[in-house]
Amino acid sequence: MADIIHRVGIKAPLQGVYQALSTVEGIAGWWTKDTSGISQVGETIVVRFVSPEGTELGSMNMVVKALEAGKKVHWNFTAGPEEWIGTDVIFDLHQEGEYTIVLFAHRNWKEEVEFMAHCSMKWGVFMLSLKELVETGKGKPSPDDIKIDNWN
Repeated sequence: MADIIHRVGIKAPLQGVYQALSTVEGIAGWWTKDTSGISQVGETIVVRFVSPEGTELGSMNMVVKALEAGKKVHWNFTAGPEEWIGTDVIFDLHQEGEYTIVLFAHRNWKEEVEFMAHCSMKWGVFMLSLKELVETGKGKPSPDDIKIDNWN
């Protein structure tokens, strides 16, 4: 198994970061504007990605596995790209001085493939969008995110 991991410090209180990660509205503010579903343990959130022109690029369904206020958000992907099905995304949070530290992990990839490299870079882009959202009130969710290659 292979994992993608990132660490980002957000100059904001823990609760604001947790809200951005644990609610449908929050996710829509930093990952993709087209986010729907119910953010409760055992429920499903759907994220859909479109080009700036509105063409669908892909979508994923994720079951919320854990919501620990101010500490952890955990999703398990049940639909989407084949490589994502069965993988887990976990955000572990803690405070260090004036920073909330987000330890991000996209775990349980079956193998390291080129798509994993793309996703690692995109997760980095979206972690910076999360940082922007919480620190300034405006993130860069899809379709307004930084485009890194011909796959997005």
